[in-house]
Amino acid sequence: MELPPAALDAPTGDLGEMRVDRVAVAPLPAAPAGTVEGGIAVRVTNEAEVWHALVLGLRDYVDKNGFRSVVLGLSGGIDSSVVAAIAVDALGPHRVVGVSMPSQHSSGHSRDDAADLAKRTGLDYRVEAIQPMVDAFLANMSLSGLAVENLQARVRGVILMALSNQEGHLVLTTGNKSELAVGYSTLYGDSVGGFNPLKDVPKTLVWKLATWRNAEAERRGSEPPIPDSSITKPPSAELRPGQLDTDSLPDYAELDAILAGYVDGDKGRDELVAEGHDPAVVDRVLRLVDGAEYKRRQAAPGTKISIKAFGRDRRLPITNRWREPSSS
Repeated sequence: MELPPAALDAPTGDLGEMRVDRVAVAPLPAAPAGTVEGGIAVRVTNEAEVWHALVLGLRDYVDKNGFRSVVLGLSGGIDSSVVAAIAVDALGPHRVVGVSMPSQHSSGHSRDDAADLAKRTGLDYRVEAIQPMVDAFLANMSLSGLAVENLQARVRGVILMALSNQEGHLVLTTGNKSELAVGYSTLYGDSVGGFNPLKDVPKTLVWKLATWRNAEAERRGSEPPIPDSSITKPPSAELRPGQLDTDSLPDYAELDAILAGYVDGDKGRDELVAEGHDPAVVDRVLRLVDGAEYKRRQAAPGTKISIKAFGRDRRLPITNRWREPSSS
């Protein structure tokens, strides 16, 4: 406790005998005349509440940590499009840099969607083709299959971090909670970044947020920020020809339902199967979740919107051999 100056001269240290100066406080203002009509505000939709929370979380993190701007990879897909729209709402377009990093596998519509979103939002849009950089690696290393796919993601991560170092941006990563749960990301690639606005947002909710944000823009008479095709097209990492997320994962509606039970609800395998989920799919998803903890420990922080966000709320031991018992 810091004592007032009078205590320094008190011979016995008896604070009860000390003289304490008091500051006069002005009287409280009189209550307003008449009655004030109250009411109950109209409840906002879940999507509106989540969107505003994500905007606030990003703005606070950026401003309180002294960053002037943010940079993110803008692929034309739903996740990066939603992150870009959140960033523009939080910081303004002049503080957001979106970088398209096409490879030989990037579709024309993805490039067009990225450019369209940049035009709609007014953010700083740049294009950095990665294929020459990937080819330089492949000319010096013998890589194939998944290693080449991950190389593309890591080259993109290097570009974003280089721009961060050169220009002082905070890198935003764009992976959602569903991908984080099952490890559907590349370490030091698409997972690279200092903050992740979608860290606690399941994939199915990402689509709902995009639809809500566009509808809200139309309601206000402004242009929707997210191209419709970014919302409606099947999600793909576009790291190999014809790749779709469903090549590696269950349908997101089914995946998110299982993750909601296992991650948020702490339900075990038997409970999930009893709810009607396919036992083989449950076993596969739980195996992916338990095996991806080492990736989640290295993930960027993000805004919490659920009762059980990854991080302090839910952690598995990184090294353990226990698994949920399965029928196989």
